[in-house]
Amino acid sequence: MTFRTDRRVSPLAVDDETRLPLLTRRHALAGMMGSALVPGLAGPLRAAGDNADDGADLDPQIDNPEEIIRAHGYSFFGDLTYPQDFAHYAYVNPDAPRGGEIAVWAPGTFDSFNPYSRRGRAARFSWSFYESLLETSGPFGDSAPADVHGESYGLLAHTVEYPRSKDWVIFHMRPEARFSDGTPLTAHDVVFTHNLFIEQGLPSYAQAVGFRVTGAEALDDHTVRFTFRDGISRRSLIDQVGSTPVFPRRWFQETGARLDESREDTAPGSSPYVLHDFEINRTIIYRRNPDYWGWHLPNNRGRHNFDEVRVLYFADDTVAFERFRTGDYTIRVEGNSRTWATGFDFPAARRGHVKRLEIPDGTPPTPTGFVFNLERPQFADRRVREAVSLAYNFEWTNAQFQHGLMAQRHSFTQGTRLEAHGVPEGAELALLESFGDMVAPELLTEPVVMAHASSLDRLQDRRNLRRANRLLEDAGWTVTDDGVRRNEAGQALRIRLPYPNSAPSTQESVIETFMQNLQQMGIDASAQRIDPAQYTLRSRDRDYDMVFSQYAAFLDVGTGLLQRYGIEAADDVFNPAGLRSELVDAVINHALMAPGPEERDVALRVLDRVLRWERFIVPVWYNPDIWIAHWDQFGHPEEFPTFATGELDFWWFDAEAAAALRSAGALR
Repeated sequence: MTFRTDRRVSPLAVDDETRLPLLTRRHALAGMMGSALVPGLAGPLRAAGDNADDGADLDPQIDNPEEIIRAHGYSFFGDLTYPQDFAHYAYVNPDAPRGGEIAVWAPGTFDSFNPYSRRGRAARFSWSFYESLLETSGPFGDSAPADVHGESYGLLAHTVEYPRSKDWVIFHMRPEARFSDGTPLTAHDVVFTHNLFIEQGLPSYAQAVGFRVTGAEALDDHTVRFTFRDGISRRSLIDQVGSTPVFPRRWFQETGARLDESREDTAPGSSPYVLHDFEINRTIIYRRNPDYWGWHLPNNRGRHNFDEVRVLYFADDTVAFERFRTGDYTIRVEGNSRTWATGFDFPAARRGHVKRLEIPDGTPPTPTGFVFNLERPQFADRRVREAVSLAYNFEWTNAQFQHGLMAQRHSFTQGTRLEAHGVPEGAELALLESFGDMVAPELLTEPVVMAHASSLDRLQDRRNLRRANRLLEDAGWTVTDDGVRRNEAGQALRIRLPYPNSAPSTQESVIETFMQNLQQMGIDASAQRIDPAQYTLRSRDRDYDMVFSQYAAFLDVGTGLLQRYGIEAADDVFNPAGLRSELVDAVINHALMAPGPEERDVALRVLDRVLRWERFIVPVWYNPDIWIAHWDQFGHPEEFPTFATGELDFWWFDAEAAAALRSAGALR
């Protein structure tokens, strides 16, 4: 089983029903790469970071820092795959028909259409109305373009202009851009939105972007300029301001609405879709806007093909799957391995009315697992965290609950060139040594931390339990007469792990067996099954000892790494462990200032090594594929791009196939 959303959330929004444990690898990656995470999206999982292949990153490397570059898109090193006159993205069907409906599901409840606030539970896809100067994702979260890494093309802007020093950037905007109410979208809206996020957005975003972006100015109605602080890395600056959603200034001024408050009404957006109808906690209907200003753009050809995107809310995954079987909704990104292995033996699937796809996932696995709340004093000792980790038995869990379909994750950059291996040597060792007393001696001499092996035959691996017991004894936690481990002060070693009752049954089984092994160690451990609203509040307040959650993998360096792993984000929702490590910050900052790709990659391998050494998350499993089940009334390209599966972005409705399903009585 993997835990996925039907698509990604935005790197600028907080989507409570699909919070961190549910993001896809592609979504989580994009949400944190490159740019700081705005209070809202959790992003595509494509890396919105910088080009990973060549170039230099410091002003001394630039021959003429004031040479002006003008282009139809942006990448850190200036290389763009698509030419200025490109007709459409290469992976789409440019002649895809438009029409029909696609329906997906969401877990739990919603009570707000403002995904940029920590208040309320944001509706699925409630960020989909808004566009940015540069396109980084479609309305429903798929990366765009989805076949390249670290490239963004003009959307609200037709041209981006900047010096090689990247001290400032000017976006030349499309004068035809309009909000859905017909009012012009101008540079003044861009500046207003930037300031709104600084003043009312998540504190970590305001701090990160407010420090790095020193000015935003509308030069005229269709030209906006941003200036950047001297003496900092040039990474994640142009792409940050270029990927921020744009809101209508007039609407906010007239209504008095705030970005940090929950609300049911929505500001007019400029995207291909508008909100058509909704019923709180039950249904949302997004409708394609025939008057959308940007249908003529090459970015949009072959995309946004459904007339309606419908979202149905269900209490949990079991109910949702039953409703899929009966055709109440029509496409499902499967996150439950038990369902995938055994659940599709029903009449519609046997008759071929329901199709299944297994699409290789080309992105590194999302670092999902049991996350320690490092603010809890019982986890201050790294030995305790290691001992607790030994309670997770991947091999047994995979065989018993996941039908052997999963692989074990070790690294934050699993399977990429950035994954750390063995004992540090060469440039990696030299970099670690340069950080002096911040580096624990064992980091210099011991192999990188790997997920432990466990017994396939039984849940309680006796060897691992003995090792865990020794670690706990050494850390001062001994078993007392009541069978509970306590410290010298008599305090019990206690772990409470909440999870939402909308979670899949397999996830619940994994959590409960993890608790059983912890109890075998003498730990006062229990899981707490609670309703989604309560889970949302406790997650935001970090009211847990441990939580099943996730961080984000990385393929490159950007300031988003600091917002996820840095001290500046220790109190943020994007850092569920509350990680505070001077060494982690130092390594990220070194990577940000690396003079070239080789030095950057060395720093990121060191970052992977250091994050694994910190043991703030118990790594679990990952799925090498994306599983999609759908009723046979949709078309899609034969070949999928690396960074998206595109169900809501570049699939289309097959009217003839849909008619056949209804003629056969398979769908109403």
